[in-house]
Amino acid sequence: MSLHVSSHLNIVQLPHNYNYAKPALKLTVPAARPPPPSLAVKNVQQNPEHAAALICNVQQSVAAIVFGDGSPSRLYPLTKRRSEGAIPIAGNYRLIDAVVSNCINSNISKIYALTQFNSTSLNSHLSRAYSGASLGKEGFVEVIAACQTPEAMGWFKGPADAIRRSLSVLEEYPVLEFLILPGHHLYKMNYQKLVEAHRNNSADITIAVHGSRRYDNPGFGIFTVNSKNQVTGFLREPGMNPESAQHSATFTDIPTPYNIYPGMGIYVINRDVMINLVTEHFPTANDLTGEIMPGAISLGMKIHAYKFEGYWEDMTSIEAFYHANMESTKNASTAAHNSFYDRDNPLYTLPRHLPPTLITDAVIVDSVVGDGCVLSRCKIKGTVVGMRTRVGEGATIEDSIIMGSDTYPGSIVQGVNANHGVSNIPIGIGEGAVIKKAIVDKNARIGKNVLIINKDNVQEGDKEANGYVIRKGIIIIIERAIISDGTIL
Repeated sequence: MSLHVSSHLNIVQLPHNYNYAKPALKLTVPAARPPPPSLAVKNVQQNPEHAAALICNVQQSVAAIVFGDGSPSRLYPLTKRRSEGAIPIAGNYRLIDAVVSNCINSNISKIYALTQFNSTSLNSHLSRAYSGASLGKEGFVEVIAACQTPEAMGWFKGPADAIRRSLSVLEEYPVLEFLILPGHHLYKMNYQKLVEAHRNNSADITIAVHGSRRYDNPGFGIFTVNSKNQVTGFLREPGMNPESAQHSATFTDIPTPYNIYPGMGIYVINRDVMINLVTEHFPTANDLTGEIMPGAISLGMKIHAYKFEGYWEDMTSIEAFYHANMESTKNASTAAHNSFYDRDNPLYTLPRHLPPTLITDAVIVDSVVGDGCVLSRCKIKGTVVGMRTRVGEGATIEDSIIMGSDTYPGSIVQGVNANHGVSNIPIGIGEGAVIKKAIVDKNARIGKNVLIINKDNVQEGDKEANGYVIRKGIIIIIERAIISDGTIL
């Protein structure tokens, strides 16, 4: 038996210094909000000496609020059965791992995860990956699940509404600031520097903006910033709900191209300021970006911008998600790429204790391979191969994302296909299959001699009933789909 493995093969594994003990996780349903506790450090921010003394103590004075849900339609069908934060990426990880790891690497030990849409997979991942007692005596990752109460019978209507209805939990610790974070973005940021800039400016709110990215798809708004890094306005996007942008200027009211930056959805907000904004000033507002931020500007609050120049991908489309995965197969660690091999800023995730990947006479070039895979006499190039993936003999996979399986592949596992018939096709990629520029979601069953090559060069297509859709020329095989032997897509 000869083994042909390119020197560019990257076997994804946990960082060498991975800490298996994680902050304790609690699943919490918010109760009725009690009166706000008094803060012994209430006026610290008005005292520069005290503020400087707290810069290095973010572990005790800052709590992160991570939103696990984005817009389910942007990455559909990957969000058909999971929230955006739970989508697998780079073989071994979930999207939310990047944000939680940023918090851990920035010594922020109090992390709340607010979840709602298709949250079962995300809640399960958080509870297993970040359980234990590692981030100090008061460190934790706490899931706040959407719920209905006598005071609020509906679900969360937006981030601002979620914060408002979770205050009974969020007010538990007398922190100075809340760090608001989307849970489905891919980037590395030292939040300590963000908090330090916030305190040095004695700001009420600090908004993270991208200093070099164009505002062609401003999912988190466009902000005007003056020469002192003060946020002076919020620009309304075309088609934005007028009620959600009543305090903003129009998109065409741009004074100069040199002081306009796209928001990243990342905010540092003083604790008392946030509570007053969502309960007193704008008690019916649902959206942070479109309502709370423009409203805070209109109130004359002291709002500063923090310019971030590094790699940042907010996953606004299937195409963006695809390219982010393709970049993980490259060794380059530049501003244009996100390195998963940074020993100084490791990416944490769930330790699964899987066996090493078994490679039998396979040729693998420029690819990332997760744990527990079985790759038999196949050819793989420029591809992300997720955990427990089975690839049969003679299969060829190029420029694709194979998300893997939740269970270890057996010889034959029966399942139900899209037409409700019984299938004997096992989970994984069948013998002789050819897959090019595709995303194969988890637990999919690809039969023998299947061709997933977009033979007609279709750019957009909805064949969900047949187990796949096409976005920007990328074929997405839906989770648990069954593609019968000999099918040509």
